[in-house]
Amino acid sequence: MIGSLAFLMIAAPAATAAAPETSSVEDVLAANHAAVGKMPPKGTLKLAYTLEASGLAGPAQRVQDLATGAFVDTYEAKVISGGNGYDGRIPWQTDVSGVSTDQEEGDRIPVAVNEAYRNANLWWRSDRGGATIAYIGREKVDGSPADHIAVTPPGGHRFEAWFDSSSHMLVRTAEPQQFFKTQTLYGDYRRVGGVMIAHRRTVDFGTGDPKKYVLKSAVFGPARPLSAYSRPKAAPGGGEIAGGLKSATVPFRLLNNHVYVEATVNGKGPYTFIVDTGGHTLISPRVAREAGLNVVGAGVTSGAGEKTETTGFARYREIALGPVKLMDQPAFITKIYEPAIEGITVDGMVGFELFARFAVEVDYGAKTMTMTDFASFDPKGAGTAVPFKFYDHLPAVRGLIDDMPARFDIDSGSRSEIDITSPFVAKMGLRERYRPGISAITGWGVGGASLSYVVRVPSITLGSVKVPSVVASLSESKAGSFSDPNYEGNIGSGLLKRFVVSFDYSRKIMYLKPLDPPPADAGAFDRSGMWINASNTGFVVEQVSPGGPADQAGLAKGDAIEAINGKAARPEELSDARTLLKSLPAGSTVDFSIRRGGVDHVVRVTLRDLI
Repeated sequence: MIGSLAFLMIAAPAATAAAPETSSVEDVLAANHAAVGKMPPKGTLKLAYTLEASGLAGPAQRVQDLATGAFVDTYEAKVISGGNGYDGRIPWQTDVSGVSTDQEEGDRIPVAVNEAYRNANLWWRSDRGGATIAYIGREKVDGSPADHIAVTPPGGHRFEAWFDSSSHMLVRTAEPQQFFKTQTLYGDYRRVGGVMIAHRRTVDFGTGDPKKYVLKSAVFGPARPLSAYSRPKAAPGGGEIAGGLKSATVPFRLLNNHVYVEATVNGKGPYTFIVDTGGHTLISPRVAREAGLNVVGAGVTSGAGEKTETTGFARYREIALGPVKLMDQPAFITKIYEPAIEGITVDGMVGFELFARFAVEVDYGAKTMTMTDFASFDPKGAGTAVPFKFYDHLPAVRGLIDDMPARFDIDSGSRSEIDITSPFVAKMGLRERYRPGISAITGWGVGGASLSYVVRVPSITLGSVKVPSVVASLSESKAGSFSDPNYEGNIGSGLLKRFVVSFDYSRKIMYLKPLDPPPADAGAFDRSGMWINASNTGFVVEQVSPGGPADQAGLAKGDAIEAINGKAARPEELSDARTLLKSLPAGSTVDFSIRRGGVDHVVRVTLRDLI
C-alpha cells in the first residue's frame, strides 16, 4: 500500500481571534506548537483505525516512535493485508502475499524520511530538524483560510503542508510519491490523552480510489528500540515444488517479447499466464469464475500507459506452473490484455510473488524457465552478477544510458528494450541528442497504449554488463509509471532476451549470461512505421507514424489487414507479423491486402530503417 499514514497531534486551539492576513514560517509553526501543549519527549503511540479502500474495509494500525518518527503500519481488508515501516535507516514494505522487502530505490527513502519528520514534529525544533522551510501564502482549503508552507527535510524531498489559519490544525499535506500526486486530508480532531488527534484522514493518490481512515483508539506507551520498526525477517510461505524437488523447469512461449507459461488455477486450466518480474498475481474475471473464486472489492490499477483499470480481489487455493505451486494467496482480478493486443487470450499473470519464493532462470534461447528453491540455487555458470535493490515490487539496478548515470527497473512484462522515462528525456534533451527518431506506439498494457519517440542509443549498461546498439523508447507520458521522475529507464524483455537471465530475490542479485548468437531481431525496430493489433479476422492498423513507410504508402489507422505477402492474417500470428516487420532488411517490400470502407486494396510498403 503506497501512501502516508501520518497523523497530527494538536491541542485544542486557545485563541479564536481573527488570524492576520499574512504570516511566516515562524508564526505558523509557533502557533501549531503552542496549540499542541505538553507532548512526551519520547515513547510510542499506537493508533488503531478502520480502513476503507478499494471497496473493502478492515482494521489498520500504526505504532510510531515519538522522538524519531519511526513507524510500522499494518492493515487487513478481507482477502488482502500488508504493511510498511521505517526504522530511521531503511524503509520496507510487506506485500499482499506476505513478502517483506527493504525499499531502497526510487523515492522510497525520501518518502519515509518525510513521514518520520512529520510524525516527530521536527519542524517545531529551533533548527527545524535541519529542514528548509518556506512560507508560500494564505489559501483556501475546503473554503477556509489556511497557511501554506513547503518543507524539505534532510534526506527527504519537498512536501507541502496547510494549517488552518484559525485553529492552527494541519488540514492537508501533499507530495509526489512515485508517479502519483498524493494528498492527505485531516479532520474531525478530538482530544485524546491531553492532545488533539485527527480522527478522520483520507489519503488520495488521484486515481479515484482514496484510502479512508477513521481512528478508533490511541494509546501512549513506553519507548521501543528502533529495531522494533525494522523489516520482518521471516521467510514467506505459500510456495513449494511438488514431490520434494528442489528445482523444476517448464517451457514458455515468447510472443511480442512476452514470456507466457501454462498454469492451472485451483486445478482448472491450463491457462495462459504472462511472467512479469515486477507484476503481482493477476487473474482474469473469466478464469476467476471458472476456478470458483469469490471476488470482492473494486480497486484501481495503473501501469505504463496513462489510463487505469478496475480490479477486484480474491484468494486462490493454488496456482501451479507444472510442479511449482503458489498456494493460499490473494490475486487481483482484472483484465490483463485484450486478445487484440497480444493476438491470444491472456488469462493471468505471475510475478513478484513467484520470484520472491524461488530463484528463477529465464533462458530466452531455450525458451525454458527454471524455478529453484533459494537454498539450492547455485549461481555458478549463471553469468555476470548484477546487484539490485527494490523499488516497490520491482528489482532496480544502477547503470548507464550511453554515458549518463541511470537507475533501471527490470521488467520482463515490458516488450521494449528500454523505455526511458519522460522526466529524464526532458531533463537531458534526449530527443535532440539522438537522431533520427520517430513517434510511435511502443507498448500496450494495463494503462493503455504507450506513445514514445523511438531512437537508437549507443549502449545501455546494467551494473558492469554493457549492451550495444539499443532501441530506446523516449516516453512522452504525462501520467503512469513512465512519468515517474524517480528512475530513468524500464528494461524489458526486448533487451533481456539477449541473455539467460537468473533472478535471486533473496540475495537481491540478477545474473546475465549472453546468448551466442543473440536473437535475430535483437536491437531491431519495426521498419514499417505502424502499430498493428489483432482483430476478429486478422489485423488492424492502430497507429501510423507520420512520414514513415506505411504512411507514405497510404496505409491509415483503421485499415483491416487481411493478408501479408499473400499469407492470410491470423490473430494468433500477430507476434510473428510484428517480428517480420522488424526482421526483414531495409529495402524489402511487403504487400498488405487490406479492406477499407468495404473495398479491398493491396498496398505495397517499402521498409526502411527509421532510427
